[in-house]
Amino acid sequence: MVSSDQRRRQLAREKYVRQQQRREEKRRKDKRRNTVVASVLAVVLASGGAVYASVALSDGSKKGSDSASGDAPTAPTPSPSEKESENPEPKLTVDRKATYAMALETNLGDITVTMDAAKTPHTVNSFKHLADKKYFDGTKCHRLTTQGIFVLQCGDPEGTGSGGPGYTIPDENLGALGKAGADGSVTFPAGTVAMANTGQPGTGGSQFFLVYKDTKLPPTYTPFGKIDAAGLKTVQEVGAAGVAGGATDGAPKKAVTIEKAAVTKK
Repeated sequence: MVSSDQRRRQLAREKYVRQQQRREEKRRKDKRRNTVVASVLAVVLASGGAVYASVALSDGSKKGSDSASGDAPTAPTPSPSEKESENPEPKLTVDRKATYAMALETNLGDITVTMDAAKTPHTVNSFKHLADKKYFDGTKCHRLTTQGIFVLQCGDPEGTGSGGPGYTIPDENLGALGKAGADGSVTFPAGTVAMANTGQPGTGGSQFFLVYKDTKLPPTYTPFGKIDAAGLKTVQEVGAAGVAGGATDGAPKKAVTIEKAAVTKK
């Protein structure tokens, strides 16, 4: 006769097996999806023949991301270990009426991003939470895109485009850049800082992108900050130097390392 303790252990083992099977299936689906998205997506629009690509500017949280030269930002694919350790979004502790500054000390100079907690409280709160934990310290900006869109993507502690904090935050402030045009895009002005995502709503994590030249993208990426003049010049110099190996999408030739990040109330 099976004792109650044995039965509990058996049920626990069965539950663990089911969880592992679900995680493995999700991993396979994410991989298939991201393989498709990662290919260069050029959409020729009937209304005027404009072409705009969809780049993988994403954050390695719950969902995965892709890469495509001349594309729009989409999120990176987290590793299985990240999926297994998904955590709830940090509790909101920022002053929702205040402005915050995110100071990024990089090997190329300081970049300061001004953030409005009234418009993007969850995003500002997440960056403060992560910066306080030194999450960004010593990380590289892993991706530069110089065709189609003009962005430098940072915020992945792994430096691969697949890292994230183990939680996601909601989209915010999506209407800030105006109404989408006939091509389904809005202009993200040079100096804008926005969240990367997986292409699905509410999938932002820790990865973000710095726009160094006016860029047209779908209004699905949370714009949460503005770069100061000196910082924008630094990012533009990185963009001008191009991508390693001469490509249009990949690791920047002029490497950028965030040596220290801090978020403070202004």
